[in-house]
Parts: sequence; structure tokens; C-alpha cells
Amino acid sequence: MKPNFSLRLKVFNLNCWDIPYLSKHRADRMKRLGDFLNLESFDLALLEEVWSEQDFQYLRQKLSLTYPDAHYFRSGIIGSGLCVFSRHPIQEIIQHVYTLNGYPYMVYHGDWFCGKAVGLLVLHLNGLVLNAYVTHLHAEYSRQKDIYRAQRVAQAWELAQFIHHTSKSADVVLLCGDLNMHPRDLGCCLLREWTGLRDAYVETQDFQGSEDGCTMVPRNCYVSQQDLGPFPLGIRIDYVLYKAVSGFCIYCKTLKTTTGCDPQNGTPLSDHEALMATLYVKHSPPQEDACPAHGPPQRSALTSVLREAWTELGLGVAQARWWASFTGYVIVLGLFLLVLLCVLAAGEGAREVAILLWTPSVGLVLGAGAVYIFHMQEAKGLHQAQAELQHALRRERETQDLDAEPHRAPLDAASEQS
Repeated sequence: MKPNFSLRLKVFNLNCWDIPYLSKHRADRMKRLGDFLNLESFDLALLEEVWSEQDFQYLRQKLSLTYPDAHYFRSGIIGSGLCVFSRHPIQEIIQHVYTLNGYPYMVYHGDWFCGKAVGLLVLHLNGLVLNAYVTHLHAEYSRQKDIYRAQRVAQAWELAQFIHHTSKSADVVLLCGDLNMHPRDLGCCLLREWTGLRDAYVETQDFQGSEDGCTMVPRNCYVSQQDLGPFPLGIRIDYVLYKAVSGFCIYCKTLKTTTGCDPQNGTPLSDHEALMATLYVKHSPPQEDACPAHGPPQRSALTSVLREAWTELGLGVAQARWWASFTGYVIVLGLFLLVLLCVLAAGEGAREVAILLWTPSVGLVLGAGAVYIFHMQEAKGLHQAQAELQHALRRERETQDLDAEPHRAPLDAASEQS
């Protein structure tokens, strides 16, 4: 690779809101999305919420000349909704489904049925190894009473760990997706601090788009004020994050978003705004730091966010165990009721009443048993993530102590001489 190596990377990301039978104007929006991607000719197009594989196949055929390589990530019952289109050959593909994905009895939320995941594709671009990740985390249905907060923090930690362990041979790391977290939310801070990924909106030299980089805005006709909650000006939950390893430097020259309408004819492509980033990668000699980067995060900030995440997961474990205990008592009560009904059915006086109550009592026991299993699984998943965080926190403290020792040594020597 030449010392003056430079690579331009154009990236597109969009949560497509492609839900069969529910999303408005789905077919028309998919057609216009395909037209726009063909027109712009990005290096990578990473999409979320493409929950119709038929629509993916339609896009794949429509984009086949501009984006010869494509992949659809399948998981859960409905599917992860993740897919990618690439102008360059994809060398490797892998998918990781998150351990926790909500609750199956929350049918109207649907996250459990989707099997939320992260997809990884590895590309070789002129000798440079690029790891590109696309993901979609659990939705936030209520800012004031977020019952999925601990699960989303656990997903963010799992995502950070997945990136950490799969990107060791990569020169450049790129993460795009709908994180369903605001920039200062705990899970978002944990992801950035642990991986060292930088936010394109914060780092870009030239931003053009929605105010504050928001990716759900009131101007979009598919977005209701209820969706925005206490943020009437919009929210930023979709991201382009990146980093380069030693020897390379990456920076975002331009970042654009749509502003509640399609760039071509004024109708939105989705209820989310699209992100379009132009990134540049080049060699970075050890003595040179020409790229606009802030360097590695301070260890104190990492320790703080690890501790806060550990505490949050502990609260989630306690809540999950409470629900497991509650449903356990319901199961015992239901079994006692079934025994009583069997006794009454054996007699003559209340046989009809006992038979009438038998079916709902069985349903109560089975339903409570299912909820018990779900929350026990949740408690174990959160506890495992908490244990990993505790180990990382301990290692971080040990590293800080080792870093402090060289500074203490001269002071100790000076005190002995005096």
C-alpha cells in the first residue's frame, strides 16, 4: 500500500419503516429508495426495518448493476430487518442476535418476534480491511417509563463486545444503524467509550440537514408528536460511527440528512431521516496527526460509564427477578386452584362449576409459567452482562493503578533521600 494512500467511502443509512400491511405507501417508498440509491451510487447502503424479504429481493434486482453484492440478515420470526448493498465484493458475513430482545407477550411491541441483531460484513478495499456493522436495537416506547432501558444497555454492551472481538484484524471500523438511543443516553455512551467509535455528526467538517442532526423530525408526515414525546423539535437515534486503527486515519468530510422529505420529489422515504456520510481514510504516520480526531477517551470517563451501566443492569436484574417471583406465586396459586377444582369435580354439588373453571385455571398456570420463564431468562441475561461489566471495571481499575505507579515511584525515592 502506498504511503500516500487515500480512500473515499460514501455511506448511506436508513431505517426504512418497511412493515408489511402496516407501513404507509410502502411499495412507492421502496421504489423511490431504489431510484435514489442508483442515482447517488454509494459505496455502502445499510438499511434497517426492511421486514419484507420480498422488498429486499425487489431492491436487490433494482440495484444489481450499481450494487453487485447484497445480503439480507435473517433472524427471529419476522426477521432482523437488516440488509446491506455494496458496490464492492463482500468477503465475509456474520450475524449476531442479541441475547435479550424484549418480551414475547408484548405482541403489540413486536421486538421479540424480530430477533434484533447486528450484522457484520468484511470488505477489502485496495488492501484495506473494512469491518462494516449494521444494527437495530430495541425500541424505546416511553421516555418517562422505559421498561426496556436495562435490556437496551445490555444490547449496547453486547454490540460493543461484538465489535471489539471481531474487529481486531480490521483497519477501519464502521457502524451504522438505528440505536434507539439519544447521544447522551447511557447505552450510547457505553458503546462509544468501550469501542472508541466516533460520531460522524460530532466529527464532520460539513454538516447539512436537520437541526441538531435529528433523524426523527416533526416535519416528516409519517411521524406523530406522540412518537417524539417530550422532544418536539426531533430526536437523533440513527448514527454513523467509525474509527481507524493505528497507522490509518479516518475522518468525516461531509454528513447530510434528509429533512422530512425525499431529496427528489418531497415525499419522505421513511418515518426516519436518511444519513449520508462521505468518509476519507488515509495513512497516518506515528508522528503525524493531521486528522480531526480527539484521541482515545480518558480512562476516568470509561470507568464512570462502566460503573453506571453496571448499576443500571443491577436494577434490571432486580426487576426481572421480582416479576419471576410474582409469577411463581401465581403458578402456585393456580396449581392449588386446579387441585381444588379436581376435588370439587369429584363431588356431586359443584361439578359443573369446577368443569367451567378448569380451562381458565389451566390457562392461568400456563400463562404465568411462560412469563416466569421469560423473566428468568431476562434476569440471567442481564446478570451475565453485569458480570462482564464488573470484570471490565476491575481490569480498568487495575490498569489505572499500574499507570499511576510510575508517577508514585519518584515521589517515594525523593521521600527516602530526604
